[in-house]
Formats: sequence, structure tokens, C-alpha cells
Amino acid sequence: MAPFVSRLLHLTAMATVTVTTPALAQRPAGYPRSYDQLIADARAERQVRIYANADRAEMLPVVAAFRRRYPGITVLYADLGSTELYRRFVTETRARRLSADLIWSSAMDLQVKLINDGFAQSYASPEKPALPAVSVWKNMGFGVTAEPIGIVYNKRLVPAQRVPRTHAALETLLREQRAAFTGRVTTFDPARSNVGYLYLSEDFATTRDTRSLLAAIAATRPVLSLTTEPMLRAVAEGRQAIAYNVIGSYALERARTDPRIGVAFLQDYTIVTSRIAFVARDAAHPAAAKLFLDFLLSREGQTLLAQRSLWPVRTDVRARRLPAGQARPIRVGPQLLVNLDRVKRQRFLREWNATLATGASIR
Repeated sequence: MAPFVSRLLHLTAMATVTVTTPALAQRPAGYPRSYDQLIADARAERQVRIYANADRAEMLPVVAAFRRRYPGITVLYADLGSTELYRRFVTETRARRLSADLIWSSAMDLQVKLINDGFAQSYASPEKPALPAVSVWKNMGFGVTAEPIGIVYNKRLVPAQRVPRTHAALETLLREQRAAFTGRVTTFDPARSNVGYLYLSEDFATTRDTRSLLAAIAATRPVLSLTTEPMLRAVAEGRQAIAYNVIGSYALERARTDPRIGVAFLQDYTIVTSRIAFVARDAAHPAAAKLFLDFLLSREGQTLLAQRSLWPVRTDVRARRLPAGQARPIRVGPQLLVNLDRVKRQRFLREWNATLATGASIR
């Protein structure tokens, strides 16, 4: 257990992190004097409940730093899958049961839907001026990270000179070496994975050539996955050679300690996603939620995220970044609701299944 954590208690899928902290909290430099009242209100609330899908282990340093800055506020952090998070929060809120104060998820379209459906409250964060315009919507939804989507490859099966650097090169590789890659390509299943559906939708929005690429992938009888981890493990073990549309932050973290895999961000364009956070409309601890949100968006919080696997959204924080011409960030806003239209989704999945007519193995 990390030395700064004095107690890690698991309660109904939530983690309570407590640390030794000083007695008083200081208003961050540059914040308005009125923030003192928000800090006082948060201390009176004594806790903040967070539903998120950022790995709990990745968040321990962030939570510990927050508690050092704001002593007396306990952080209850639930690490949930994006679909479970959405359903749990909606069910609890509609039943008027105690739920999360802060919702933070990589399922951008579901987060925007929750905001659009009235589950969020407005908050003018003091950190907003430091954020890219594309990462804030209606002073409710705040993009906290900027995570690229890339490919992961097995270094033995795909030597450095054969690693594709563009989507067109990936398609060419799969078509020319179809026999070698049959059963050796993996990607998200858009029918079961919300983020997988989002990424493919963005691919189609970016270029019409996506259809041709997906046909080349389908011809290899790809293995379809619900989450990132099985794809990374399969590529590392050599059961798959290439994973397409993988969350780059997770892949890079794995590659740090696993020399069998490589990560590439395609140079013609790379989708960049963001984990959106908002304060719940019916939050039982709204002041503490706002404090934690501001901390995530602050230079200190963003620097801590950058030290782990989560790329920060702020550009004034030292971190690895893609060239501006390569990055295609998904804007936080109502256009994401289009992907949730039932008719559009059904049509998309029918076409996807038709593309897979050559036969895909599903896990």
C-alpha cells in the first residue's frame, strides 16, 4: 500500500481514502474570496461521493493530494464501468436514493445525455479560463482529460518496419497480409461497448474511407471485445497481432512494463477523447463535489493525472501531446447526442453486422 494512504476501506464497491492532513485548508491562489465559503460548506458536508471509470489505483495520488489540500473531507470513490455507472446513477436519482455527487466518465455521449436530461447542475469553475473551449459545455460538463485513441501491436508479430502509421496503411497491411492476420485483429464491439460505438462513429464522421478499412478488418475475422484489458492482454500474449481503436492512455501505461507491445497513434488523424465530469443536480454534498472538480481541473490535479496514465486536458501542464494537426478532439457538447438516437444506432449496427458478414469471433 502506498505510504501516504493510512487506510483503504472497501464498502459496497466504494473506496474510502483517508490521509494525515493539516488542520486548515487554503483558498487556491487566484480564486475569488467567495471560494472561502465554498470550502467552509464542503468541510461541513465532510465527504464527497464520486462515480467514475478511471482506475482506482490511478486515482489514489490525486485523492490523497486533494485530502491534503482540503482536510476533513472524505472521498468515497466508486470505480465502475461506464454503462453500470450510468444505470446506477440514473436509477438511484430517480428513486430519490443517495447517489454520487460527482459523475466522471469516459462515455462522453452518455455524460452529455445525462446533462441534457437535467441530471447536472451549473457551476462556473474558477479553472474554466484555463481549459480549451471544446472541453466545456454549458458550465455543466467539463472534459478533464485528453486521451488519444490508437492501435496496439505485438512487436514480434508486427516488426517496426511494418507498423502502420496511417489508417490507409493499416488497411493496406490487412488486405495484403490477410492470411497472416486472420483471427489476429481485435477491436471494441460497438454493439456492447459504448466507447467502441463512439470511436467508430467518430471514424465515420472523419472520413468515408472508414467503411473500406472496416471491411479489411472484418475480412480478418476480428475478435470483438467489451473492454480494453482483454485486447491488451491478447496482443501481449501474441493471440492477436493488432488492436484497433484502443484507449491510448491505458495502452501506454501497459507498454511501460510490458516490452511485448507497442503503441502507435495514426498520423493522418487520431481521435482524442475526454472523461467528462459534472456535479449532480441532486448532490447531497455539492460544495465538496465542486472542490473536487476544481482540483481535477487545476494545474496540480492535472499534473498528477499526467504522471499516471491519464493525459491532461490543460495545455499549460507538462505532458506528452500529439501534434495539433494530428489530434482530432471530440468536442464536449450536444452533437454527441446524435449517436444515441435509437434509429441511427440501429442502422449503424445493421451496417456494422453486414460488414462483419465474413465472420467475426465475439468475446
